[in-house]
Amino acid sequence: LTGIPREQRAFQYLLTHAIPGDPHHILQTFDQWCYHCEHLSCVGPAKGEWRIVERLLLERAPLRVLELGTYCGYGTVLLAQGLPPGARLYTVEGDPQHAAVAEKVIRLAGFDEHMVELIVGPSEEVIPQLREKHGLMKADFVFMDHWKRCYLRDLRLLESHQLLAEGATILADNVLFPGAPHFLQYAKTCGRYHCKVHRASLEY
Repeated sequence: LTGIPREQRAFQYLLTHAIPGDPHHILQTFDQWCYHCEHLSCVGPAKGEWRIVERLLLERAPLRVLELGTYCGYGTVLLAQGLPPGARLYTVEGDPQHAAVAEKVIRLAGFDEHMVELIVGPSEEVIPQLREKHGLMKADFVFMDHWKRCYLRDLRLLESHQLLAEGATILADNVLFPGAPHFLQYAKTCGRYHCKVHRASLEY
């Protein structure tokens, strides 16, 4: 009725209730909104992926991280708060309206452009430009949480442009539901990856 998108309404709630510069509190406030006000397709604490992300970041300590699918910036803040000193996160969002909200959420959480670079554009156009235009030589960690039909295409793009570091970790969300069967089949059978499926609930 107001004409304000729900993502923007969620950000207004953050401005009112969250502590600026406190990433953990930003995520908690996001969760409160999603539980009690309006559902957003964020990772969320109950899904279990929060703990998976935190554990992998702690184990791998990646210095160059690529996120495909920024949405409102929830996953970006979750990733950024778990990175070691000197790390840099590149996050790609195809929807300019979502990217505008995410930019404000990321900066509200206290992460500047030197630590988190938000790139707006279709992933199939951005990935080939990552090295020359954005300075990402090779990614140690990739988090895929965009359109599931793009998972395999974008993985192949990352391979063909040699953007994956040796031993890189690729974490892909929702490969079973709504599902990315071609991506999953390729990852399991191409011989380049060791695969593990983590069972999780839906968001909130």
